[in-house]
Amino acid sequence: MDVYLARRKTAARAGVSWQGAPGNRIFMKENKINRRNNMEFLWEGVMAITPQQVVMYLIGGLLIWLAVKKEYEPALLLPMGFGAIMVNLPLSGVINQVTEGIGETQGIIQWLFETTISASEALPILLFIGIGAMIDFGPLLSQPIMFLFGAAAQFGIFFAICAASLMGFELRDAASIGIIGAADGPTSILVSQIMHSNYVGAIAVAAYSYMALVPIIQPFAIRLVTTKKERRIHMTYSPKNVSKTTKIAFPIVVTIIVGLISPASVALVGFLMFGNLIRECGVLPALSQTAQNELANLITLLLGITISFSMRADAFVRVDTLLIMGIGLIAFIFDTIGGVLFAKFMNLFLKTKINPMIGAAGISAFPMSSRVVAKMALKEDNQNHLLMHAIGANVSGQIGSVIAGGILLYLVPLFL
Repeated sequence: MDVYLARRKTAARAGVSWQGAPGNRIFMKENKINRRNNMEFLWEGVMAITPQQVVMYLIGGLLIWLAVKKEYEPALLLPMGFGAIMVNLPLSGVINQVTEGIGETQGIIQWLFETTISASEALPILLFIGIGAMIDFGPLLSQPIMFLFGAAAQFGIFFAICAASLMGFELRDAASIGIIGAADGPTSILVSQIMHSNYVGAIAVAAYSYMALVPIIQPFAIRLVTTKKERRIHMTYSPKNVSKTTKIAFPIVVTIIVGLISPASVALVGFLMFGNLIRECGVLPALSQTAQNELANLITLLLGITISFSMRADAFVRVDTLLIMGIGLIAFIFDTIGGVLFAKFMNLFLKTKINPMIGAAGISAFPMSSRVVAKMALKEDNQNHLLMHAIGANVSGQIGSVIAGGILLYLVPLFL
């Protein structure tokens, strides 16, 4: 007991506290200065948050809410939203920082962005393997006329490029914004990155947001330019038999033809068609399933969290971002309208009429757009089954969007 009392007196003279029961030789120092410094450090972190970063926290939360509550593209919007929060925390460790006494430390998200998107575009290109493996070109090959709708439904891209240029955007940025109209997220990211656009983050968010909103946007656009009578047009589905040889030859021939016409699009079209070749060859069923599921899901997840690097507050919270969202929406609507109007134009010369809604399925949002068209047809007439026709136009849109992206990559540098 005497030792215990002696240590308490010693501790009191030293300005520290002694805690413990007799027999316990624990001498704990109370460092009020350190605790005060820790609180000051925490407070400095809170005070370092800017209003722009708060806006990004809200945007990140909105993307997470859309992914979880509305199930809008959850594989991409969820990691993108969470990543947007992480990269906007003060002195965040997920982006490169310079620390006193240590020097520069690399952040994982910035490293992923610089390695897999900025340096090589690897993630969006590899994703095309999974997308290609998901697509069955059978409905398109049995109705070759559907190729025309995949081309016509890219009208909004070029309309938006003109609109963005007139609003003062540089041509490289205008082209990147226009490709949002294709409703093809990977192509939008790839084109904007290769073009060195200043708005990669905003373009990615717009492209995937509008892809998720296809069931809301497309019916509105379709009704703007069609009558009830036109929406009730029936189409007989009598597909031609497509041989296995044709299905195998198709991705090879398309890659060669497109590569000769637009060399810049070889990566886009080639990896899409390679994925489809894995599906159709018949000797790699396990790899085909892996490409459609595990590969596509994993790359989408990584792509979402990696692209969030371009959603830093200083680069994202601008008036230009709102303009990009607006122009992207216009591009998307005009893509839909362009496809519908082209179908109506074709009907002037055809004895057997095409339901104009089929033209709207010519965008790249597969299979959402074809489902929307089929659902609208059944709503107008419960005996009007257009799904297989719409799928043919929809897979054509997949090809059309990557070709459009390749054409932009080839033409735009000629004018810079």
